[in-house]
Amino acid sequence: MKPPIVLLICTTFLACLNFAFSQLKDGQPNIILIMADDMGYEALSSNGSESCQSPNLDKLAKGGIRFTNCFSNPICTPSRTKIMTGQYNVRNYVKFGMLDRGQTTFAHQLKQAGYKTAIAGKWQLGNQPDSPQHFGFEKSCLWQHTRGGRSNENGKRIDRRFVNPMLEFNGKEKDFTSGEYGPQVCTDFVCDFIDENKKRPFLVYYPMILTHCPFDPTPDSTDWDPKRLGSTTYKGDKNDPQRHFIDMVNFADKMVGQIIKQLEKSGVRENTILIFTGDNGTDKPIVTPWKGTEVVGGKGSMSDTGTRVPLIVNWPAGIKKPGRVTDDLVEFTDMMPTLCELSGADLPKNHPADGASIVPVLQNKRDVRKKDWIYIWYRNQVMIRNKKYSLLAKQDGSGATLTRYKGQFNGKELIDQKMNKAERTTKEEFEDIMAQMSKTRLSTASEEGRIMGLKNKSNR
Repeated sequence: MKPPIVLLICTTFLACLNFAFSQLKDGQPNIILIMADDMGYEALSSNGSESCQSPNLDKLAKGGIRFTNCFSNPICTPSRTKIMTGQYNVRNYVKFGMLDRGQTTFAHQLKQAGYKTAIAGKWQLGNQPDSPQHFGFEKSCLWQHTRGGRSNENGKRIDRRFVNPMLEFNGKEKDFTSGEYGPQVCTDFVCDFIDENKKRPFLVYYPMILTHCPFDPTPDSTDWDPKRLGSTTYKGDKNDPQRHFIDMVNFADKMVGQIIKQLEKSGVRENTILIFTGDNGTDKPIVTPWKGTEVVGGKGSMSDTGTRVPLIVNWPAGIKKPGRVTDDLVEFTDMMPTLCELSGADLPKNHPADGASIVPVLQNKRDVRKKDWIYIWYRNQVMIRNKKYSLLAKQDGSGATLTRYKGQFNGKELIDQKMNKAERTTKEEFEDIMAQMSKTRLSTASEEGRIMGLKNKSNR
């Protein structure tokens, strides 16, 4: 009788393990990370915009947490490299439009933890057909993946990201010519993925095509023309970029609303974490009326207008005391530890501790989290900043200038002779951090990536 008893015990034990495992999987939250392109902090009405309307995002903020001190890099590829790998660019950034294929992303980690993974929107991180899958995304719908996303028509170079776009689905190219709109195609892809995977945990990373130039009409604009093949100029063919930027913000917000409706329809809204941010500051020539003043787009500059971006986190089942507005310091290196903690995934092996998870903030335990400064490395410049001060210097540390901030977009450069003792101490501490970080250049890059990075004389 002993063998059957042993078999019964083993079978029962395995059944218990399987049940426990299924319960763990059921409890894992779904995660959707949306990153708008070239949308600065001032572009959302919940953040104070007096021209753009973002009702869906405003509603997410009221039911979640709105962050007032989130910072990106000044342009897209460095920001995307940082957010996906959770590392400061000085460690692993090799060149514009490329992600070192030796890097580990949050998609890798969540996929290992049992998540289904997808990416939609703008890629610009390597043109190999398998790039998204190589970096952990099982499904993809992208612009600027295997090709540049532009076509030659009658001797003119046409931008094909918006009206009648040129996209790639899982590395296979598809051109649209019947009045389709790129952001809508990508959002529909995301919604289909959500419904297909509603019975298992999923990760969606949606680096939006909006609100990057060209500043052209959306399908909701009065001058929308579905027969156009795109813009013949980089900034846009129309003469009203301000109005079209407003339309683009409105449409991006509409796409967020569509995703929320799909989550509700698929029955997974409660346990889905939705994170919304921007990859860098708003582009020129956009000027946004904001809280009684005007904010001039600063994309590409190591400034508040170039690096301050919106951040909203909404999770009906998990956020304690929703509706909060917090000034916690947040940056893109924080996303890797945040997503890993939320999902139960492991951090990559030997991962540098550049980021600090924001989960304690979501749990209303902000005193647990420690984040004293952030570091931005871009175009032969480096910047250290906290909530009140930023130190900008050349890559070798020379020409360091300390700026004091009184709220958003209100900075004043300080002269050394007029600094108080605390400010001089802050500058010295920041300079020490810069010196230490300069020693980490390409420290986590692959051998191939290191060779590529050393050829890139500018850290753009």
